[in-house]
Amino acid sequence: MFTGIIEEIGKVNRISKGSESAVIEINASKIMDDVKLGDSIAVNGVCLTCTKLVSNGFTADIMAETLRRSSLGELKAGSHVNLERAMKADGRFGGHIVSGHIDGTGIISEIRSEDNAVWYSIKASESLLRYIVLKGSIAIDGISLTVAYVDNECFRVSIIPHTLKETVLSERKKGDIVNLENDIISKYVEKLLSSDQGSSNDASVKKTSFEESLRRNGFF
Repeated sequence: MFTGIIEEIGKVNRISKGSESAVIEINASKIMDDVKLGDSIAVNGVCLTCTKLVSNGFTADIMAETLRRSSLGELKAGSHVNLERAMKADGRFGGHIVSGHIDGTGIISEIRSEDNAVWYSIKASESLLRYIVLKGSIAIDGISLTVAYVDNECFRVSIIPHTLKETVLSERKKGDIVNLENDIISKYVEKLLSSDQGSSNDASVKKTSFEESLRRNGFF
């Protein structure tokens, strides 16, 4: 488990792509203090397993499902990435519960400054936006952020200077793809309240069933 508090910006040394999978090598320093083989490291929000320790970094395998669901396939030698080690049991919980299992990607549609903050608008699919709520948490490229606006097409976050300095978000521009992980609590709540929906994968069926469950439990 991670918290969405980025520890270090790493640099991709190389990425070797196969027909459906890839192997990535990342240069890092701070997080390598106690990294061991088999440890989990979030790379731009994607939980990867350290498969080899190399000079000033580590390597990890990226399976086909991860390439399909995330933006890791867009990386190349020289790309910067957000890095976070898995949270220790006695660690401080500074962000929110982040699993490192990406739900999908979004596209940056607008970037604008407001005094000392920078606003990022991100377009996403309905299947992702349905779990995003105003003032709720969202992980963007592994960064724990607070949702400041959401509608049926996009959501927005406001970024302080420290976050821009300590993450790769400062390098992102309009049109870039970012990894998104919704707050896992909302997905568990929906699953529990919508147990009567069976195994349907249809978004409209899930939405209707979820709303009916809320009504039955007195929320409407």
